[in-house]
Amino acid sequence: MSGVWVFNKNGVMRLVENPYNNSGGDWSESSSSGGSQQQRMRRKILVHLPTSEVVSSYKSLERILKSLGWERYYNGDNADHLLQFHKRTSIDLISLPRDFSKFNSIHMYDIVVKNPNVFHVRDM
Repeated sequence: MSGVWVFNKNGVMRLVENPYNNSGGDWSESSSSGGSQQQRMRRKILVHLPTSEVVSSYKSLERILKSLGWERYYNGDNADHLLQFHKRTSIDLISLPRDFSKFNSIHMYDIVVKNPNVFHVRDM
């Protein structure tokens, strides 16, 4: 992940991914010179490389993960608000928010790291 660390007005620092791109959500922060600068961030998409399919729902993601040997994990304390997948051959666990609208680049990169050469995160 790349980005810029910015300070909010209350002094809390946060990472803003790709702040100078021209699509995505707006954000406005005070700069060190005291002025306000309008910038945009790009949304990310998860791409299944063998088929070039953009993952647009949990249904499509689950289908792909199952073909790679991942299984739904239904046990656990967070089963009501998380979707979890595990592989019998590893200790890896993929945890995703149950609401697909909360699926973000952090979750995408987690999937990419646990499935090398199968998925890729791209700017939309």
